[in-house]
Amino acid sequence: MLRWSLHWEPDNPNNEMAMLHPLITPELKEFIERQPLYFVATAPLSASGHVNLSPKGLDTFRVLSPTRAAYLDLTGSGNETAAHLLENGRITFMFCAFEEPPKILRLYGAGRCIAPGEAQWDEMAAGFPALDGIRQIVMADIQRVQTSCGFGVPLMRVEGHRDTLLAWARKKGPEGLADYRVRKNSQSIDGLPASKGNTQVS
Repeated sequence: MLRWSLHWEPDNPNNEMAMLHPLITPELKEFIERQPLYFVATAPLSASGHVNLSPKGLDTFRVLSPTRAAYLDLTGSGNETAAHLLENGRITFMFCAFEEPPKILRLYGAGRCIAPGEAQWDEMAAGFPALDGIRQIVMADIQRVQTSCGFGVPLMRVEGHRDTLLAWARKKGPEGLADYRVRKNSQSIDGLPASKGNTQVS
């Protein structure tokens, strides 16, 4: 296992602030499954483009293998992740421990979106809950697994998951959601298409 020190810490006797792992180990998979919240980051290739960072919850993340992970993507205000993945594939997931012991886990990978009706959809969707407002599944081949200390992450308690997004999707209904995605989710804020059928806007 490759490991290195980024900074000396008196309370860290092994002096290991960050560690690389060859893959998602069973211990890291268990850590992921305990977290009620995770973050997804993507970015366009353009230096003037906007980096996107989104929080996710609702039991939507799955480790598929030691080198592959996926999450169930629900309809939201934008579709930046899909647009960025279509352009360049880069994606990073981050998990933080908000209870003891402290830890941060980042998964770096190459991702793509699988939409309902595509070849892998039925097989992939079977591993997720049937939530209201499902838009796509984001799958990533993980190329780098890194943990770090998390000493600066605050201690917090989870009261529960919000039902607001699911209730909004139920109220919209299938036709309302389809119309919303056409109007609001077809392109990124930088004009990148969010699916292969869309035309890029300059």
